[in-house]
Amino acid sequence: MKFARSVWKILVAIKDGLVLLLLLLFFGGLYALLTLRPAPGMVHPGALYLALEGPVVEERARLRPAQLLSGGGRMKAVQERDLVRGLEAAATDDRIKAVVLDLDEFGGGSQVAMTRIGAAMDTVRRAKKPVLVRARLYTDDSVQLAAHASEAWVDPLGGALVAGPGGTNLYFKALLDRLKIKAHVFKVGTYKSAVEPFIRENASPEAKEALGAVYAALWDAWQADVKKARPKADLALVTGDPVKWIAASGGDAAKAAVAAGLVDRVGDKVAFGKRVAEIVGADPSGGEGAFKGTELTPYLADRTPASDGKAIAVVTVAGDIVDGDAGPGTAGGDRIADLVDKAAASGDYAALVVRVDSPGGSVTAAERIRAAIARMKAKKIPVAVSMAGLAASGGYWVATPADRVFAEPATITGSIGIFAIIPSFEEALDRIGVGTDGVRTTPLSGQPDVFGGFSPTAEAVIQQEIDSGYARFVGLVAEARHKSPADIDKIAQGRIWDGGTARQLGLVDEFGGIDAALAWAAKAAGAKTWHPVYLGADADTFGTLLEGLADSESGGGDSHAFGAQLLDPAAPAGDFAALAAQQQGALAQQLASDLARLLGGAGAQVYCLECAGLTPASAPQPRAAAGTWLALLARLAG
Repeated sequence: MKFARSVWKILVAIKDGLVLLLLLLFFGGLYALLTLRPAPGMVHPGALYLALEGPVVEERARLRPAQLLSGGGRMKAVQERDLVRGLEAAATDDRIKAVVLDLDEFGGGSQVAMTRIGAAMDTVRRAKKPVLVRARLYTDDSVQLAAHASEAWVDPLGGALVAGPGGTNLYFKALLDRLKIKAHVFKVGTYKSAVEPFIRENASPEAKEALGAVYAALWDAWQADVKKARPKADLALVTGDPVKWIAASGGDAAKAAVAAGLVDRVGDKVAFGKRVAEIVGADPSGGEGAFKGTELTPYLADRTPASDGKAIAVVTVAGDIVDGDAGPGTAGGDRIADLVDKAAASGDYAALVVRVDSPGGSVTAAERIRAAIARMKAKKIPVAVSMAGLAASGGYWVATPADRVFAEPATITGSIGIFAIIPSFEEALDRIGVGTDGVRTTPLSGQPDVFGGFSPTAEAVIQQEIDSGYARFVGLVAEARHKSPADIDKIAQGRIWDGGTARQLGLVDEFGGIDAALAWAAKAAGAKTWHPVYLGADADTFGTLLEGLADSESGGGDSHAFGAQLLDPAAPAGDFAALAAQQQGALAQQLASDLARLLGGAGAQVYCLECAGLTPASAPQPRAAAGTWLALLARLAG
């Protein structure tokens, strides 16, 4: 009996200890949540400090618990509308004396995004507040932002490089031939170059023609924006003979950037911080070069968005359009359609604005989103589409129900075409001594057979489905644009267009950003006062905690230790080598995406592959099936 009591006491002690541990974990988590989440009242008079870590994106991806547990984390990114809202608010906020942009870890963004951010920087400057920008190495996107600054600084070991649009795609036909893998391609569209990497060893003349025209339009628009904001910039010198340009400054790239008028001053982080401190005041609690100020996240938490008047729903279609509930940051067809349907059923919204920044993707997912938008429109709710940097292929498919389509001159759109790619491995298997055989009851039994090969009947049926999908795509566009299918077919064929040409062709109604689209939607709804509501933008508490923890682990978060940030050692004089590594990383990502598209069994696609080089990097999301095919490919290659 005495032994039993002793055991009982031990069990009770263990239970009490576990309860205490759980309570400690609970309150520890609660404390972390309260400290990680910004709250009103955390704004300090001084500078609005904007550290642009990662690319500027239309919609920031959320961290999933599994990513944190696996140590994967997420790619840092800055949401464009948050950055613009912060800049525009700073222009009228007496607490903000200056705006500081730190571009050391900037990952670029679409040209449309850079133009919109530059316009917001101009708003701050018109309010007689300085905008200071600093980076180690300026490239096209950061040069465009620096042009809108009142002071642009470059590190003594840095410089500037203007490359213009253009680059390299990967082509796999010779590799597939060597591995005896057949890429069965089904497409409609002379210019549908999304399939060319698998059937050609280089780009077709048609693809080069279409892409060259778009690049020329983007390049002209970029130069016009930079020259207007910074007339003294000598772009002809910088782009005409870069070697001669840098050599004229004794090989010093930083001094060459100043000589060409791309930036104003050379200085390290400490010197830059002291200059900011002259304007907004030094932070005595920081180190050398620390200045007073507030970061973007707590600043936006302090600036509650207006909620007067009628609500205008905004749904964002950003990233690849895929089947299922993926996103934010990826356009999951089911998720976005559900958001639109719930908004329509609620009766809370006077109008809908669809913000599109996508190269397209799954036909079924794009159709799911389009149908939901059409259902909302059928309820006599005005619908506007606002195209960001990219609204091509499936990104245009979802835009077809709109009453009004807005785009920017640098928007990439069109690519009205459809394709499917399915590999087969009969020759590869025969090469390693594996044969196939069986019994069929119909011409389609076991088809499409990726191991034994496609029958002529299967190939004909699939091509008929692709032809039908293209006819539906053209028909949707023709109905939306009040043209005949024949007229649309002439400008379709998978060809991409810049926003200006798309407007001339009737694919776009009006130039303007999301503000113009919102204003039109409000007017169409008869709303004198209104406010936008971004559907699906509310982060859950647990997700916010996870993201805060992830940012803290990676050195991010809401730290106000500007001095510590400014005292970080400058990068070695290998920034141009780092740029080369970044380009290699982009090609590696393209390789992963292309192989996933070939081997992932994604079905019919409305996707703009040629647009991939014109958007910020994002993590590819191959389907689960792709892993099996990639493993087989690796085995065959070995």
